[in-house]
Amino acid sequence: MPSPSAPASHDPQTNAPVSKSAAMSARQMLVALWQFMRPYKMVLLGAAVALVFTAGITLSIGQGVRLLVDEGLTGDSSQSLSRAVLVLLVLAGLMAMGTYARHYLVSWLGERVVADLRKAVFDQLVTLHPSYFETNRSGEIMSRLTTDTTLLQHIIGTSFSMALRSVLMFVGALILLLFTNLKLSLMVLVGVPLVLLPIVLYGRRVRKLSKASQDSIADVGSYAGEIIQHIKTVQSYTREPYEKQAFAGEVEAAFDVARRRIRQRSLLIAVVILLMFGAVSALLWVGGNDMIAGRMSSGDLAAFVFYAMLMGSAVATISEVYGELQRATGATERLMDLLQVEAEIPASSNAQPSATAAHTGAGLLALEMVDFSYPSRPEHPALHQLSLTVAAGKSLALVGPSGAGKSTVLELLQRFYEPLRGRITLDGVDIRELDTTTLRRQMAVVPQQPALFTADVWYNIRYGNPAASDAAVVAAAKAAHAHEFIEQLPDGYNSHLGEQGARLSGGQRQRIAIARAILKDPKILLLDEATSALDAESEHHVQQALETLMQGRTTIIIAHRLATILHADSIAVLHEGKLVAQGSHGELIEKSPLYKRLAELQFQDAERHKPLME
Repeated sequence: MPSPSAPASHDPQTNAPVSKSAAMSARQMLVALWQFMRPYKMVLLGAAVALVFTAGITLSIGQGVRLLVDEGLTGDSSQSLSRAVLVLLVLAGLMAMGTYARHYLVSWLGERVVADLRKAVFDQLVTLHPSYFETNRSGEIMSRLTTDTTLLQHIIGTSFSMALRSVLMFVGALILLLFTNLKLSLMVLVGVPLVLLPIVLYGRRVRKLSKASQDSIADVGSYAGEIIQHIKTVQSYTREPYEKQAFAGEVEAAFDVARRRIRQRSLLIAVVILLMFGAVSALLWVGGNDMIAGRMSSGDLAAFVFYAMLMGSAVATISEVYGELQRATGATERLMDLLQVEAEIPASSNAQPSATAAHTGAGLLALEMVDFSYPSRPEHPALHQLSLTVAAGKSLALVGPSGAGKSTVLELLQRFYEPLRGRITLDGVDIRELDTTTLRRQMAVVPQQPALFTADVWYNIRYGNPAASDAAVVAAAKAAHAHEFIEQLPDGYNSHLGEQGARLSGGQRQRIAIARAILKDPKILLLDEATSALDAESEHHVQQALETLMQGRTTIIIAHRLATILHADSIAVLHEGKLVAQGSHGELIEKSPLYKRLAELQFQDAERHKPLME
């Protein structure tokens, strides 16, 4: 895994580095997020009103301070003091109510926008082409879905509101300063650029390091996720010390990036605070001399210092939030990358009227002169002028050495990829004229390593047909020879299977997958080496379940064990993406040297297992 110490933004489709000029600006970030905030314009309006209200009340407190000093503290009337204090209390109460409304509305908006954003990103992910996940690590994608969206929640729900409030306070305080004392206000106007200068200078550096920090965190999560997923392999090869050291390297690299980011942000804040209080001290010195000389009252000086402090704190807050906004820009850019990825094969399209034949047909499949190369290996053809036909309700077995193109045929049938030339038809209709949803609903796949979810047996079997009744699920399990072992689980059908079905054996996982396929009741069945990783007894049970599942369905079988496909209606021998022979087992023994050699290598093992299967 590459070190995360120098990450870069990557193009979502090619995974190639994106130039710095293509990085998202703060304005572009707001435009991108606006599409998620737009449905809640009334909440946003309410938050804006509360924000302006609290800013106005806060600015009014300055006049309350002036009144308190001139009429209360330096005056000779207890009634005037009480009145000044009462004014301050009323203003404080109003500010408290406004702050409550602002904080609630803005926080609600942040949580709501992020929830919608997470749903939009996930909705996009489940429709993306499988090749996207071949070039982008799942850990990094999960980091975008969780860490980046959590950061945006903080930005929208807290930091962005603080930034707007600080801008309003800065502008309002500046205006009131001008009315209070022109000379001191001119000093403030000269000092403000000196405070803003480091924000601009360091802002770009903080932004770059913030993006790098997010990427490094994604690398750490991706590495840990991969090791946890393959923990048995790690422990089997006693690689724990190496993985500990390697993960520590990833964590330290991420920490190094975070340390540099924190140092820059801390330096930025420190410089701003130093400049701010230096400016306030200068104002106090000049203003104090004017007060001593009688050119301004004590209340005016107190109000002026109050407004100057508001301006200073506003600038300090802006400098603090600016770093957060830079991090948010990087996070938003990563999320928008995901949302803007276009699926190579859309999830649905406008089906042609002739495509209705595929809905009512019996399941006739045909590949006609199909050429195909994987996008990552365009110079190596996976299939070359391949033509195959599977009659409705019949079975076709695909055999051949590894890399012959067998699994590629199943990928193309499900439209995970498109042929470069030629076409694939279902009941005479080119599958490109069908919605992918319509096409895939007519197929069920039983792979070598079935995908089971971290849920109970009901959920995993019912995944093939969410509307199925409990009785239908049990019937499918019985047909798949799975009911008996399911009943022996601690909670029966309510038993949770663990991550990826870790609590079941290989044969049991296969039978759960077969039950799922039975419940789906497809026209077309795709079996991808469904028994190759099983022991003889498990294979016997799975084979019986498959025979039940295959009845009356168009079936394509991939098998390395030739003994499992002897009863197929036809056997196609593939080699280097080409069809080299097709026929029954007996015919192929006579006319295909490749098939004969495969049979001679395997049937001795099959004979040894035969007594166990019987």
